[in-house]
Amino acid sequence: MSVESFLKSVGMCGLVPNVAERHATWIGRYAGYSRAGRQWRLVVERERVIDFLRSLRDTGVPARERREAVLAIACYRDVVLCVAEPRLGDLADTLEGLAQREEQARAGLSTKATGMRQSGGEALVLSHAVAKLQSTPGPRYSEQTAPIGQLDPTERGEIQQLRRECRILHYSLRTEKAYVGWVERFLKRYVPEARATPDKVGEKEVTEFLSELAVTDNVSASTQNQALCALVFFFDRILRRKLKFVSAVRAKQPRRLPTVLSVQETQRLLAAMEGREKLMAQLMYGAGLRLMECLRLRVKDVVFELGQIVVREGKGNKDRVTVLPQAARDGLLAQIEAARHQHERDLQKGYGQVWLPHALAEKYPNADREPGWQFLFPALKLSRDPRSESVRRHHLHEGVLALALKKAAKKVGIVRPFSSHALRHSFATHLLESGSDIRTVQDLLGHADVSTTMIYTHVLNRPGLAVQSPLDRMA
Repeated sequence: MSVESFLKSVGMCGLVPNVAERHATWIGRYAGYSRAGRQWRLVVERERVIDFLRSLRDTGVPARERREAVLAIACYRDVVLCVAEPRLGDLADTLEGLAQREEQARAGLSTKATGMRQSGGEALVLSHAVAKLQSTPGPRYSEQTAPIGQLDPTERGEIQQLRRECRILHYSLRTEKAYVGWVERFLKRYVPEARATPDKVGEKEVTEFLSELAVTDNVSASTQNQALCALVFFFDRILRRKLKFVSAVRAKQPRRLPTVLSVQETQRLLAAMEGREKLMAQLMYGAGLRLMECLRLRVKDVVFELGQIVVREGKGNKDRVTVLPQAARDGLLAQIEAARHQHERDLQKGYGQVWLPHALAEKYPNADREPGWQFLFPALKLSRDPRSESVRRHHLHEGVLALALKKAAKKVGIVRPFSSHALRHSFATHLLESGSDIRTVQDLLGHADVSTTMIYTHVLNRPGLAVQSPLDRMA
């Protein structure tokens, strides 16, 4: 059923005539906001509905009427799309509470306004009161934060602002969690009272905090640097203050050689694995992928015709092209077919959406249902997005491959500890051992500086200066 058909038959839904007429009006406005023609189906997404409600609020539409818009969209979702997702009941409940508070404020201020002598005084006070009500977060949903995902109103204000800023800048969920963790730890130490403002903390407290991380907690240099970046971001973007000078005791940055498996060890390891976990390990070793780059691969990123794998938004938010191992071709075809069948089953159940980067989701609003954008390694179960509350099928968790590698290593007798990243290290080392150009390896790995790739020359399985051990000479 198209939007036009729904507008004509909305009165058949058992609604009171005037309610049905208003529903048709709101659906028409939502279709216009979504730039959808009336002859086509509307896409009802939670994020888009929230953006629509925000646009209504910005144009002065009261909360009571915005609640009617939510109910109209929910009716269209039930009648036309015949699905239960996305959930919109909490939005209607929150707008109901906001509408009641707006009406109470107007009633109280209208009484107070009878004693006012100055012209325009009632309108001025009313506008301030309504603005204050609209900026106050509700129990489950705040229109001020809706376009960037739900925020927990029980968190202190600075943490909510930090989350909002991370999402506006499109930082990953991992980065947001890391920054929030460090800032919460810092504020708990120096600003323990939730209602207190961190106006009096500055370079001295940051220096002391970072020094204790290195001296007392004995954290690594990378961990200390992460904490420093989080605090610099917090002071700069949230408190609007620049940290001028931080002279903390720095944690030592040790130089460690990467763990590399031999060709024989890699062969035995892969032979002991099976299924999608084996395919993931083959891609990490055969294409030099990082773990999250492998898990985040989309179906469209595997280009068989060109023998390429396209890595999108890798480390440093950079794209690159790497080699597609022909030995994994059959496994990839089977995995793509399995992902396609899973996607079709999800569509039949009213789901089938996948997470897209913000810019792409805005530019191509229907791309999240297309087969090519689905994850190559979909998760076994649907999950709820922690930001938008949308129910989607994400990619596999990184612990799946870690467990499979651990079992395979134990099975083939590899006793030295290693992680999945050792497969990427082995990819680079074995290429250099076979005579590949270091610049080519640098491009395949996605290193910005060749000095990063040079570390693999120190673990090559050949004597660099033909040095013989004195013990061998003695023998």
